[in-house]
Amino acid sequence: MRALFVGNSFTARNDVPGMIAQLAQSCGEKLEHVLVSAGGASLRRHWNKGDAQLALTDDPFDVVVLQEQSTLPVKNAKRMFENVRLFDEAIRAAGARTVLYMTWARQHEPQNQRVIAEAYTTIGAELRAKVAPVGLAWERFIAAHTTPPLHDKDRSHPTLAGSYLAACVLFSVLFDRSPVGLAVPATGLSADDAHAIQRAAGES
Repeated sequence: MRALFVGNSFTARNDVPGMIAQLAQSCGEKLEHVLVSAGGASLRRHWNKGDAQLALTDDPFDVVVLQEQSTLPVKNAKRMFENVRLFDEAIRAAGARTVLYMTWARQHEPQNQRVIAEAYTTIGAELRAKVAPVGLAWERFIAAHTTPPLHDKDRSHPTLAGSYLAACVLFSVLFDRSPVGLAVPATGLSADDAHAIQRAAGES
């Protein structure tokens, strides 16, 4: 599978695409990936810059994973929908399919997870695009576990554990198989923590 990832630090930090590729390799699958990322970027900023479109036309991809700026679904869902529609049209024209990477609420604003989830599921249903419910998996894990923390000290960005959970959910959606029991690719996570994270992703 060849995948293009378009997003910001929520995708780039701890190399989420690389984690997915390692998960895939551990079960005999293969993921080749390209990342177009900019700190704090929205999909509209990526669209206006044009690098993602160039990447999309340079080589054929099977799937494009879109990650919107983390607060935009709360502040302006209509704008988010416009951004996703722009990309989805270009993705379909290139013969690929769209996957939406649902992000998580900030640690001090957990009530926003419902709004974020609704925005992603709404535009996903409209475009018949798969949604990777990372934010909901985060919410479920946090409700059941006090450690390891998923939010970094800034209460927004992911820790290694948070990125690993995102990677496990995305792996599950991209390859249509559970991550439970796969070899642990994230150096720095204990086996127990990794298995708990895999189980949370497997429930998505």
